[in-house]
Amino acid sequence: MNRRRIAALVAAPLIALVALTGCSEGNGIADEWNEGSGKNYVAGDGSSLSIPPAERSKPVVYEGKTEHGEDFSSADTLGSVTVVNFWYAGCPPCRAEAPDLKKAYDEFTPKGVKFVGVNTRDEQAQAQQFAEEFKLEYPSVMDTAGGRAVQKAFAGQVPLNAVPTTLVLDKEGRVAHRVLGMLAGESQLRTLINETLDEK
Repeated sequence: MNRRRIAALVAAPLIALVALTGCSEGNGIADEWNEGSGKNYVAGDGSSLSIPPAERSKPVVYEGKTEHGEDFSSADTLGSVTVVNFWYAGCPPCRAEAPDLKKAYDEFTPKGVKFVGVNTRDEQAQAQQFAEEFKLEYPSVMDTAGGRAVQKAFAGQVPLNAVPTTLVLDKEGRVAHRVLGMLAGESQLRTLINETLDEK
């Protein structure tokens, strides 16, 4: 077997791993705001960060329009534990984790947990198609180039280096947990939600 074939065989699984872990927008979302670039896939590491209640920053305040053109803001989820998922339709790990978000939504919505997406790149039609394909019933705020006000609001509290990124907010609207990159599975998100629900 020649060297080129060996190199190709080694590289293939590594490329697949990068594509499934996370889609980074440069060295961070803030970099892409400044550059206006459209960098593609760099691995998010899937790391989870949990912030004790006493160490959390102020509630994150944001507003925007959903994929259906409706107004949505942080006030709509205040008082509830809230899952916020940053995504876009062309991101492979966003597609891979969508069924886990759907299952968590179905399980926790009856318990008062709110869910909201933040679409970082698509047009409204693409976002609507994604929601229909994966049967996602929660709204997504369209936060694409030219504004990115929602991403900026959250970046002031917690670094957001990759898409997807999933946050769990406490009932006051403060970031309690962050998963950078693709969720490890439904069980990971369930654990983070339950921990936040159990807080006094």
